[in-house]
Amino acid sequence: MEDEPEAPGTETRRSTRSRAQVKSADFTRIDQIELEEEKEESSEDFEEPRRKAKRFKTTEETIKGDGKEIPDVVKRWVERYERTQKPALAELLTVLFEACGAKYHLQEESIDETDVDDVVVSLVNMARRGEVEDYQSSKRGFKNFKDNLVYFLDNLVSECQNGPLFDQSLFDKCLDYIIALSCTPPRAYRLIASLMGLQLVTSFINVAKMLGAQRETTQRQLNAEKKKDIEGPRVESLTKRLSTTHEKITTMEEMMRKIFTGLFVHRYRDIDPDIRLSCIESLGLWVLSYPSLFLQDLYLKYLGWTLNDKSAGVRKASVLALQNLYEVDDNVPSLNLFTERFYKRMLELADDNDISVSVCAIGLVKQLLRHQLVPDEELGPLYDLLIDDPPDVRHAIGGLVYDHLIAQKFNDSQSRSTGSDSDSSEVHINRMLQILKEFSADPILSSYVIDDVWDYMGAMKDWKCIIHMLLEDNPLAELNDVDSTNLIRLLSASIKKAVGEKIVPATDNRNPHHTKAQKEMFESNRRAITTAMMKTYPQLVRKFMSEKDKVAPLFEIIIHMNLELYSLKRQEQNFKAILQLMRETFFKHGEKDALRSCIKAVKFCATDSRGELQDFAQNQVKELQDELINKLISAIKDVVNGGDEYSLLVNLKRLYELQLNHNIPLESLYQDFVHIIQRFRNIDDEVVGFLLLNMFLHVSWCMRLVVLSETVSEASISTLLQKRDALLEQLEYFLYNPFKLNGDGRCRNQLAYRVCGIIADTWFLFRKSQFALTKLEILGYSPDESTVDKYWKLCEQLLNLSDDTEDEDGNREYVEETTGDAVMFALTKLVATDSVHKEYLAPQIFSHLEMYDTSIGETVKHMLTALRKKGDISSLLLEALKMAHQRYLEVVSSGNDELLSKKSFQECKDLATRLSGSYVGAARNKYRSEILNIVKEGINYAFSHAPIQLSFLDCVLLHFVSKLPATDILDVMREVERRTENVMTDEDPSGWRPYYMFLNTLREKHVKNEGVKEGKEGTSVRRRGRPSKQETLQGKRLFAEQSSSDEDDSISGSDHDARIDEEKEVEDEEEMPLIHSIRAASSKLRSLRVTKEDKRDQRKPVEFGRTEESTTPKTSGAASS
Repeated sequence: MEDEPEAPGTETRRSTRSRAQVKSADFTRIDQIELEEEKEESSEDFEEPRRKAKRFKTTEETIKGDGKEIPDVVKRWVERYERTQKPALAELLTVLFEACGAKYHLQEESIDETDVDDVVVSLVNMARRGEVEDYQSSKRGFKNFKDNLVYFLDNLVSECQNGPLFDQSLFDKCLDYIIALSCTPPRAYRLIASLMGLQLVTSFINVAKMLGAQRETTQRQLNAEKKKDIEGPRVESLTKRLSTTHEKITTMEEMMRKIFTGLFVHRYRDIDPDIRLSCIESLGLWVLSYPSLFLQDLYLKYLGWTLNDKSAGVRKASVLALQNLYEVDDNVPSLNLFTERFYKRMLELADDNDISVSVCAIGLVKQLLRHQLVPDEELGPLYDLLIDDPPDVRHAIGGLVYDHLIAQKFNDSQSRSTGSDSDSSEVHINRMLQILKEFSADPILSSYVIDDVWDYMGAMKDWKCIIHMLLEDNPLAELNDVDSTNLIRLLSASIKKAVGEKIVPATDNRNPHHTKAQKEMFESNRRAITTAMMKTYPQLVRKFMSEKDKVAPLFEIIIHMNLELYSLKRQEQNFKAILQLMRETFFKHGEKDALRSCIKAVKFCATDSRGELQDFAQNQVKELQDELINKLISAIKDVVNGGDEYSLLVNLKRLYELQLNHNIPLESLYQDFVHIIQRFRNIDDEVVGFLLLNMFLHVSWCMRLVVLSETVSEASISTLLQKRDALLEQLEYFLYNPFKLNGDGRCRNQLAYRVCGIIADTWFLFRKSQFALTKLEILGYSPDESTVDKYWKLCEQLLNLSDDTEDEDGNREYVEETTGDAVMFALTKLVATDSVHKEYLAPQIFSHLEMYDTSIGETVKHMLTALRKKGDISSLLLEALKMAHQRYLEVVSSGNDELLSKKSFQECKDLATRLSGSYVGAARNKYRSEILNIVKEGINYAFSHAPIQLSFLDCVLLHFVSKLPATDILDVMREVERRTENVMTDEDPSGWRPYYMFLNTLREKHVKNEGVKEGKEGTSVRRRGRPSKQETLQGKRLFAEQSSSDEDDSISGSDHDARIDEEKEVEDEEEMPLIHSIRAASSKLRSLRVTKEDKRDQRKPVEFGRTEESTTPKTSGAASS
């Protein structure tokens, strides 16, 4: 046995030496011809040295190459083995070692006496010395190598099945080495040896299955001969063949068991997930292809145990293996005990933290349901996944719901619906309605369920059946109110899906890309929908126009219809009837959703119809506006005469929704609105709010007309200014006459929220910066300081309202416009766009940062980023810190409440911590001047009323000084010490204690920095700014006991990586454009939908300069032991 790695060229010398040792008697005629040809080639090489000699590729070269020559190489090797076993066996083992990456050659003369353990120890020592080739350096090359190696072994077993496979020598010796290598520390050995061992079992199974077929054939022939009652050579021959075949099968199964017990039971829990994955994939294949041996609990339990593997890939492989087993009906009886033991874990995996595992597990559950192996009461948690976030999981559950509950494919006791397609569709729709009843209270959740099932349920595309069910007049078959509402929602959502629209919020903001074929299909569906509903749509509207829950989804349908078909099909009267019904419906409702859907549908008809129908639709819109104005005039007269305010409120809501889409002339009504607000101060707050909203929208439309006009008359500008001033006068009345805010519900304070929002929108609309240096400069407006102060006081009161009381009427209309988030968004919009002087309002917002919950704090964070992009904000931050400190001093001077003083001091300290947190990483150097300005002016403030304000040093400035370099800290120390050169600090020791604490802390930091500086002398100086990229060196790890398989050792430290990540996040945040900051906050506000449980935990600090995201996995596989 040789222990040293083989030198280059050894393969050629070895092959020559092997041929020299073969006896001449062993040669055949063909071999002699081959030798003579090789001698002639050698002679030609000697005479013409530049010409390359023709030769066969070695086995190793063939495996590493494209693999096309593997069958020929294997065939030639088997022929050599049949002639001379030892040299061929030595060559094969050498190939196996080289496949593991080790250049190791066995002595063929002593191969029988060589101890396997000695060879393996030598191979391990080679790995420790780094003399092993790593095939995994290239994923693509390693995959090609694995495929070729598997192909080689499969061909080897196939070629040997008629001889060497059963000689009790060749494969026994190979298996000994493979099993021994699979248990060694080097990962490369374990990976390749496991791959070879697992593939050999697979190849053995193929041979065993073929032998099994031969055994069955022989058994049938033998039984037929025995029936003839004739004993003869035929029976004896068949009996002998049967016995031989059975012995071969037994030999195959013994070798399978040997690999399983020696390799699989150790490697299925290997530290390397790739090895575990290979084991489980192979076991699944074995059980499926050779159930006579492997379909028993002795082997199945490993599939059940690996359902808890920490690697998602291994869990998925186990699930897929089981799914394939349950698909074969004959396997199910043998799986009963296994199912009883592991079915609950299979159900849990449907909610796995890995999406691909969840989807596969849901497919497995469908197989369990098909065989009725899971009780229905266990499926409750799975149905909750219908409204889960990952679309793949939702759609997989939708398929399960359709198969199990709607189509009832898994329930043999239920008689399946028979008859026409319409009858089948109606049955399926009725079952779907039973599911939607569980979500009828929330239309959004219903949309999720419909979206999940839509791809599987063809009945949802049967428009005629759905319409027939909705128009059914038979009392026995007529739907109840809940079912009819759900069915209209289903019809509307299904139509949207059919034309390519989304019915649930998208996981990203990217526009969907549709192919030409998809677009053609959507247009075909649009035409089919229009044709099906052309005559029946007016009947649907007429039947349900009075029911507010049904109006919104019903009117959304026409937006997805092809209106041109009304003219082509000569259905003009039905089109006109729809418009008249829409107009009538508009005045039957006052709810936001019903009004908006109606207005959207009317607008669509007026713009997308053609010719005469378009003129008719536009006339209907004008008549609707005129009728609304007449109703408003009548309602105002009723209020003036002491009548009820309800009619005025409803029509104001209609006008508000209409003004959001159209410019409506309100010249006469505008003054009536002002008159109502001025004269009737005790009118309902909601009425006042919608009066102000309509006034603002009218002023906005007027200003738009002025701005877009090519020629602007003085009269139009004068009229606009009068309307603006009238609006501001009414708004400022509420500022100077404070609200009596109630803490028992947001609905009691709705007008205060409305006033805050409308004032901010008006100031923003007429901000001076927009009209500066233009012909319309006269339109610019800026409020005085007293008005801004009153505005802030009102906003401060609203921001102080508790979150719980704000959520009291969470389902009320326009709730998103009357929240603390809306108030903060209005404030930040004014500051970020310079609509008001930010020197007052911005510090006020920052100084109360500790009051805000998480969502409001995020809005403030965006404002801070936007202001920093515009310039130096140190003065704003310092003023905010002064305000917070003054509040602390007021608490201290007001009384002896020590707890309140400590709380106020901590709030001031936390504010300084959070604001200084915006100067981290690279921002320390980039904004060094800002930090120095805050420290300098802060010292002036602290000593302006010493020692009363000295607590500002320790409470606030210390957090900013720590962001400075050592040289600046020394300058700060000298400046602070200079302030006390001629001061008798001993007269008031307690008052000057913050000064000494501040100074001592600075000294400690300076000494520490000096020590670090001295320790780094002689080393390269770290440059400022963005840190240079440092190469992360990966250690070469071959031994499992030295490291984990999940992640490689890194020479660079985690602290360095964290610092780079922190600096990168800060720079990314600072580079965010202003418009992105404002839009981000606006988008967040519009999509606000927070539950009570979420908001109770929202009062948490928001760290500036970094964003933390934490995700809690739902189900994670347990670590394999």
